[in-house]
Amino acid sequence: RISFEEIHAATRGFSEENLIAVGGNGKVYKGILQGIEVAVKRIPQEREDGMREFLAEVSSIGRMKHRNLVGLRGWCKKEKGNLILVYDFMNNGSLDKWIFECEEGKMLTWEERIQVLKNVAAGILYLHEGWEVKVLHRDIKANNVLLDKEMNARLG
Repeated sequence: RISFEEIHAATRGFSEENLIAVGGNGKVYKGILQGIEVAVKRIPQEREDGMREFLAEVSSIGRMKHRNLVGLRGWCKKEKGNLILVYDFMNNGSLDKWIFECEEGKMLTWEERIQVLKNVAAGILYLHEGWEVKVLHRDIKANNVLLDKEMNARLG
């Protein structure tokens, strides 16, 4: 568990300059917590499935440890609608940016593409066969595949 004050400071008060993604599941901010870069997901509690998603992440997914899953570092539940999950920060962002926003120098080599496929397959195999119960991801898509600084893929 991480205090709201620590998370608030890590993201500079959830500043717009630290905002790295916005989606149907909330906003994701970059932060620095105890000298380590993290991704902070803020889930609106008023969302119908917000609390369910938060509890699922904390109770089960948070205990899973695998090199091809984005690691959950901690969480915070504060009254007044703040449900917050803190993850490992993935320096190279999501796979969709590397596929659909083909900027100069942001093109995956064939070796990197094959490595991404192997990493995603290893993550799925762990979810299906390596955990205490079979886990179905149910939302595998390019923007849920995140790339670390060495271009290793992890399921988010």
